[in-house]
Amino acid sequence: MNFYIIIPAHNEEDSISQTIESLVNQTLLPKRIVVVNDNSTDSTQRIIQKYIDTYKFISLVNNSSSDKHLPGSKIINAFYKGYETLDDNYDIICKFDADLIFPNNYLEQLAIHFNQDKQLGMAAGFCYIENNQQWVLENLTRKDHIRGALKAYRKDCFLNIGKLKSSMGWDTVDELLAQYYNWTILTDESLKIKHLKPTGSSYNKASKHLQGEAFYKMRYGFSITLITALKMSLKKRSATVFNNYMKGYFKAKNSNLDYLVTKDEGKFIRKLRWNGIFEKLKFN
Repeated sequence: MNFYIIIPAHNEEDSISQTIESLVNQTLLPKRIVVVNDNSTDSTQRIIQKYIDTYKFISLVNNSSSDKHLPGSKIINAFYKGYETLDDNYDIICKFDADLIFPNNYLEQLAIHFNQDKQLGMAAGFCYIENNQQWVLENLTRKDHIRGALKAYRKDCFLNIGKLKSSMGWDTVDELLAQYYNWTILTDESLKIKHLKPTGSSYNKASKHLQGEAFYKMRYGFSITLITALKMSLKKRSATVFNNYMKGYFKAKNSNLDYLVTKDEGKFIRKLRWNGIFEKLKFN
């Protein structure tokens, strides 16, 4: 299978080399790797250039954007700068972060999964972070959710869902839309990826309301947003998290922001979310 990988990178001099090393040493090599140097002010570009000189399948795109670490649109806009340089001769398109170390059989194992199930639209492993000199699961989301850091899409699924949304919540709405279009999603617990920078550790304060905004744009509605905000605030033991989620939701609603999904897609998403909530209540 032909894997094309796009890596947005903003000031990643401490990690980008380890990420690329783990990809050029795969048992199944990617056909293309595009690293998007997204307004870096450190030595990220110089490090990437060294690999370009050695590996013909690696290329660099320079992009000018905000100098802040922000989730959502900044990352996806950088992704598209890389995507625009690629042809369409891929089977799997990947959006990877620049602070990951992949096991050397990662792409080979994903290829096995995609070949075994023709309806498999997305697949990934699990992120692990270092804690007290041990690598432990970065337990931020459900185990059936694929983290935004390591997305891999079958080409037909990627096109079917309208590619990636340039907004906070892109890495949730992609899975919801994949299910709407009858694709399956797989997470492989045997594939352990080292995540060198914990999620959100460098996000700017301006991003604090974006998650609530995303809930509105995904047509969650007030009740599901409220339940999700409560769950996340309890998980993070922070009332501020709850306040930020709800403020973001109402701010987006009052501003009449554009939705990320259609009415029918939103109806499906709400049904899916309610089913998940009731299932958890049933087993608790």
